[in-house]
Amino acid sequence: MTTYSSFRVQKRWKRLLQGWQGVDWLLLLLPIGVTIFASILISSTQKYTGENSFAINHAILGAIGTILALWIARSRYEVLLQWRWIIYGATIASLLAVMAIGTEGLGAQRWISVFGFNVQPSEFAKLGAIITLAATLKDRDASTLYGVIKAIGITAVPWALVFLQPDLGTSLVFGAITLGMLYWSGTHPGWLILMISPLVSAIVFEISIPAWIVWVVAMGIVAFRSLPRWSLYSAIVAIVVNLASGKLGEVMWNVLKDYQKDRLILFLHPDKDPLGGGYHLIQSRIAIGAGELWGRGLFHGTQTQLSFIPEQHTDFIFSAVGEELGFIGGLALLLAFWLICLRLVMIAQNAKDNFGSLLAVGVLSMIVFQAVLNICMTIGLAPITGIPLPWMSYGRSALLTNFIAIGIVESVANYRFRLKF
Repeated sequence: MTTYSSFRVQKRWKRLLQGWQGVDWLLLLLPIGVTIFASILISSTQKYTGENSFAINHAILGAIGTILALWIARSRYEVLLQWRWIIYGATIASLLAVMAIGTEGLGAQRWISVFGFNVQPSEFAKLGAIITLAATLKDRDASTLYGVIKAIGITAVPWALVFLQPDLGTSLVFGAITLGMLYWSGTHPGWLILMISPLVSAIVFEISIPAWIVWVVAMGIVAFRSLPRWSLYSAIVAIVVNLASGKLGEVMWNVLKDYQKDRLILFLHPDKDPLGGGYHLIQSRIAIGAGELWGRGLFHGTQTQLSFIPEQHTDFIFSAVGEELGFIGGLALLLAFWLICLRLVMIAQNAKDNFGSLLAVGVLSMIVFQAVLNICMTIGLAPITGIPLPWMSYGRSALLTNFIAIGIVESVANYRFRLKF
């Protein structure tokens, strides 16, 4: 009887787990672990405020996100192909709704109030862009100029709507996603360089005129070599565009809000405004430096506990890691992100079709860009752009977006060896 009962239990468990046979459990467990770790750190940042709701909400949303990821992993990702334009339309509609009825906060209009909760559509819009781009590029037509222009056109609409909110950080993520997916689709590397060259040209123009001239000439050479059918014309166009980018950079600079300008330039010399725009970075660097090798101990960091760093539970959560857990704690977190990215690359390589592979690469591009830029901005290597650290920074929409993204990639892994019926 015992043997029969044991057999029935095993059979039930096997039937229960049958829908997740191909799931990459390490890829799922790592974000869960990072989220739990984040809840503890967020609790530490709120220790003396008497407010622990952020940590609790983060843990609850993490649990909901895990359930969503498991449910999506059992669903066939190919269904997204049929819904791609509906998803894209819903993405655009939600971003337009933000402009019409959105809730304003911190100098920007980025949220919509839904049943008393503020939802940030721009976070979910990143997934919409990934799905639509993957469906568009699945036939590997990014090796042609028409395919590249079509992909850029698809991304340009949500990018522009997010930029106008204004949300500079999230708009940069759209660019990273597009470049990563185009590269994976076979776009010529020279074309990718030419795509970002106007932005680089505008920045270099403000730093050094001789360096800017060298850059303009270099872009002409890149265009000449990467577009052989129109080598001379493309070189001329590339040079003209990059020459014009200096003036265009000044125009775009005037479009930005004052606080955005501060974020972009004060990371180079934060001491110029130690009580204003440079305050965040100065305090963050003090906290991370004070942690040294092993840190001051969980719930014992002075910068963290005394709330010297504004928004420490969101954009600057890594400073709490650095102060309380030191270099070792920061290194452990970086290792977790590295393993997540490694699993994403492996799934992209082993996907059964281009659509699934591109979905994984889109999520990879999103995670890598956000993690690298967030950590760099907390230590003074990049401008403060307000990009959250995946699964670490507090934010309902961002956390759910990241778990849904993992669920989609898990579906790619789960069905990579299965046939359609």
